[in-house]
Amino acid sequence: MLLHGTTRKRTWRRLAAMLSAATLGVGLLAGCGSDSDSADKASDNTSTTAAGTFPVTVEHAFGSTTVTKAPKRVVSVGYTDDQTILAFGIKPVGMVDQYPNPAGRSPDINTQWPWVKDQWGDSRPEVIMKNGDNGPNYEKIAALRPDLIIAVYSEIDQAGYDKLSRIAPTVGRTKAEKEPFSAPWQDNALHIAKALGRAEDGEKMVADIQGKLDAAKKEHPQFGDETAVALSWYENSVAPFTSTDVRGRLVSGIGFKYQTGIDKIAGGSFYTKLSPERVDLVDVDHIFVINDKADTEALKKFELFANLDAVKKGNVSYLLDSEGPAVGAAISQGTLLSMPYAIDELVKSAAG
Repeated sequence: MLLHGTTRKRTWRRLAAMLSAATLGVGLLAGCGSDSDSADKASDNTSTTAAGTFPVTVEHAFGSTTVTKAPKRVVSVGYTDDQTILAFGIKPVGMVDQYPNPAGRSPDINTQWPWVKDQWGDSRPEVIMKNGDNGPNYEKIAALRPDLIIAVYSEIDQAGYDKLSRIAPTVGRTKAEKEPFSAPWQDNALHIAKALGRAEDGEKMVADIQGKLDAAKKEHPQFGDETAVALSWYENSVAPFTSTDVRGRLVSGIGFKYQTGIDKIAGGSFYTKLSPERVDLVDVDHIFVINDKADTEALKKFELFANLDAVKKGNVSYLLDSEGPAVGAAISQGTLLSMPYAIDELVKSAAG
C-alpha cells in the first residue's frame, strides 16, 4: 500500500522536520525572489499569452502568492502536483518520487506511468524528495533556480512554506483545506491551474473529467444501489480510505454510496487501520482493493476479510497499485492526467 507521504514507519501526521533557514546559505538563495518581491515587480497591466494570463494572485493556506509572468522553471513539492503541471504542457524541473523507484531502474517509474510517459518524453526531472523523507531537499530546490514552486498536494507546514518562499514564489495547498490531502481533486486542479495562469483551461479539463464520471453513473445506474469502500492491506491490517480521500471520491464519483462510517473513526486522516473487531465496517456490497501482488495475497489469507459477504460473492475489484497496468496508482494520484484512465479502469472492474 502506498500512502501519501508515508512509509511503513511514518504517516502524514508526522509533518516534515524542517531544515533551519541557515542551512540554505545566503549564497544559495542569492538572486531568488520572495513572494513579496515578486508582487512588487508585478505589472499593473494583465498580459495574456499562449502560456497563460499574468500577473495572477493565488490565495492559499499560508497566505497569497503573486506570479508575475509565465513560469519557465517549476518545482513540484506536492506528491502528485507534477502531473497537474504536466497537464498544462509544463515539465517540472524538480518533483517528488511518490512511488519508490525500483533499484537500478531507469527512467524513474514516476515518469513512466501510461498517463504521463508521453508528456515527460525524454525529460528527466530532479528528484527533490522521496516518499518517506522528512521533507524536501531545500538545497536541491534552490540549485534548480525555480521561478515557481507548487506545494499543493503536500504536507508542508508554515515553516516549510516560509523556507520555500525564500527560494521562489510558492503556492501552498488550498485555503479551505483543513487537513493535508483532504481537498477535492477538482479544487487542487483548479488551484494549480490558476497559479499557472491557466484557470480557464483548468476549468475545462475538470469539466471534461466530471463528464466522464457523470457518464459512468448514467451507464451503470446499479452502482447507486450499492455501498462500496476502497481499502488496502497495510501493516497487517485492513486499511480503508475515507470518503474525502481521492480514492473514496472516485468510488462515489462513479455512483456508489461510500461507507462513510470510515470517516468517523479516521480522526481526520485520509485512511485508518481497522482492529479485527471493526472489520465489519468494510462489510459492504462492493470492495475495491488497491495493493500490489504480495499484499493482495496476504489480504486474501486474512480470515476476517475472506469471510465478508462481498468477498464470498466475488464482489471485489483487485486493482494492482504500481505493478502491471498500475490502476491503483492512477486512482491514488487522482490528477488531471491520471483520472480519465482511472475512471475507465475503475468502472470496468466494478461492472465486470
